[in-house]
Amino acid sequence: MARLERWLGEATARVDAALAAPRLELVGRVRSVGDGIALVTGLPEARLGELLRFGSGQFGFAQTLDEDAIGCVLLDDPGGIEAGDAVHGTGEVVRVPVGPGLLGRVVDPLGRPLDDGPPVVAAALEAVERPAPSIVDRALVTEPVQTGILVIDALFALGRGQRELIIGDRSTGKTAIAIDTIINQAGGDMVCVYVAIGQKSAAVARAIAAVRAHGAPQRCVFVVATAAAAPGQQWIAPFAGMTIAEYFRDRGQHALIVLDDLTRHAATHREIALLTHQPPGREAYPGDVFYLHARLLERAGKLGAACGGGSLTALPIAETDAGNLSGYIPTNLISITDGQLVLDARLFNEGQKPAVNVGTSVSRVGGKTQAPALREVTGSLRLDYAQFLELEMFTRFGGVPDARVGVQLRRGERLRALLAQPRNAPLRLADQVALALALRDGRLDAVPPDAIAALRRELPDWLDSHARAAVEEVARLRRLGPGIAAALGGAVAALAARHADPPA
Repeated sequence: MARLERWLGEATARVDAALAAPRLELVGRVRSVGDGIALVTGLPEARLGELLRFGSGQFGFAQTLDEDAIGCVLLDDPGGIEAGDAVHGTGEVVRVPVGPGLLGRVVDPLGRPLDDGPPVVAAALEAVERPAPSIVDRALVTEPVQTGILVIDALFALGRGQRELIIGDRSTGKTAIAIDTIINQAGGDMVCVYVAIGQKSAAVARAIAAVRAHGAPQRCVFVVATAAAAPGQQWIAPFAGMTIAEYFRDRGQHALIVLDDLTRHAATHREIALLTHQPPGREAYPGDVFYLHARLLERAGKLGAACGGGSLTALPIAETDAGNLSGYIPTNLISITDGQLVLDARLFNEGQKPAVNVGTSVSRVGGKTQAPALREVTGSLRLDYAQFLELEMFTRFGGVPDARVGVQLRRGERLRALLAQPRNAPLRLADQVALALALRDGRLDAVPPDAIAALRRELPDWLDSHARAAVEEVARLRRLGPGIAAALGGAVAALAARHADPPA
């Protein structure tokens, strides 16, 4: 009895101390739900992009605001949401965890682990939609991003802070180029973020496995929204990836983001727009699809010293239909980015991989970011290759080339063999310089084109054992100092002699 009296006394004191005050809470209701979209009524003060919480625990964000309903895009499985369920406004926007705790992890666009690991330890929660850096906060793009792919680094050099589109038909090696670029950053100072948008789970697993096997996964973040994910997750995935990468850029570091791919993202945006009754435009895309990708890719760039000097490089991927670069989404992305790497299905089927079409590809930054050592030995490489392709086509009609043209054709064949490169085998800067130097000086003329692949495979170990000082000098200075060209050229000449045809 004494215990009961003591409990009653404490309960009475707690009730007396409690502040009773009226509280106004706006509660909406689900009118209908389907295809990842919920129409919500009764939240007149909701704002565009606001995060909404459903009574069953799921979340979504307000995509359209009509007079009588809100088009809410669901971020979770709609199972359990029914017409008449309560919906609450949160007053918040969609946020994603950021920080070093995400490195090495596979997460969904909301930062939830997909790799069976522990919960992500976040440094902060940042909005997925953030303004791009202003013009005055930016600096010139002058530092290179070494992809390790000779045809890109030699002909279409990329810079830190650049936006380079990778575009081509389905299954032509677009993702392979992006993954090789990520692998080549192992041992460097660049953090890589790979964003999978609407991809098959098996393809995403192969990409992650390649980075784990050949790269530095501890410096990568994998943001995955597969084709089976909710449309809302696929829609916010590239924005969430940008926010994660910006954390490192804003702290003076360098980041690389791969968006694979924006064609599927545009299709998801079109699907959401049609389901929320937005007016369709060209090819049924809503009119804001250009602005959608423009505001996304504008977030990449190089910051000035006053803002820390960090950079965010973007490699968006887009898919074409039968090589048609004049499609709506391809032309949009080409006009937004700083250049494009066009992959040709014909070259791919002929075995020229990576199948980069040197005639239609371009980097609008290019030589300004190229390493001086590579620029010195590849200055005329693109022109030489274009001339070789024209001469080769001409001689197919039965023309008999003279001796000079014959030399040019033979050297062009070896150049084409050099530009073909296997996956997951990026080349160091010194290896690229040595190969380009040997080709320019004719040291590969006696090597059969079908032996070039074996020579390239042996080259790194050969240079380490025969010209280590030169390799270290190129890696440190990125220039061809006195005697470096001779050392590299001599080493490649000795290796080429082992693969050359025997004298007649």
